[in-house]
Amino acid sequence: MKKLVFATGNKDKMREIREIMADCPVEIVSMKEAGIVADIVEDGSTFEENAMIKARAVAEYTDGIVLADDSGLEIDALNKEPGVLSARYMGEDTSYSIKNQNLIERLEGVPKEQRSARFVCAIAAVLPDGQELVTRQTMEGYIGWEPEGENGFGYDPIFYLDEFGCSSAALSREQKNAISHRGKALRAMKELLRSYL
Repeated sequence: MKKLVFATGNKDKMREIREIMADCPVEIVSMKEAGIVADIVEDGSTFEENAMIKARAVAEYTDGIVLADDSGLEIDALNKEPGVLSARYMGEDTSYSIKNQNLIERLEGVPKEQRSARFVCAIAAVLPDGQELVTRQTMEGYIGWEPEGENGFGYDPIFYLDEFGCSSAALSREQKNAISHRGKALRAMKELLRSYL
């Protein structure tokens, strides 16, 4: 069975990836599980650039397929912040409950129609033959007035979806995987990888 190394140590992200890629004939491991320690500087100006930086860095350590994602939240009323800095917004060690509260406070007085936001996910692949692939998908929604839900992570509790009438943290894992930015980008990548697996 071919090995696919995903350039992350995030357990929540790995769970999502394994669920979405469950039908692929490939062993999926995190870079941590593969014993890869790489000092990766994400200094790209787009999600695509950062995903490729991570994938290329990890590809130096393995002859398997490497996938990496870069994802984040864009809030239109805040000039698309936190954007590519989503994970590092207000400092990497700052809890998401503090980050989420800060974003809600910054949108005080902003009406719903101007609270539009999206999660963006770019997934980059580096194949053993050196070929590189990238997919990008989004999930559109808006920023709510208070956090809700226990199922998500990161900014999920403040990201609301009109079609469900709740935050993405209040969705079941199956519902979220079906519509999420990462789910859509992974499925698009899965199609591109079919001939390699």
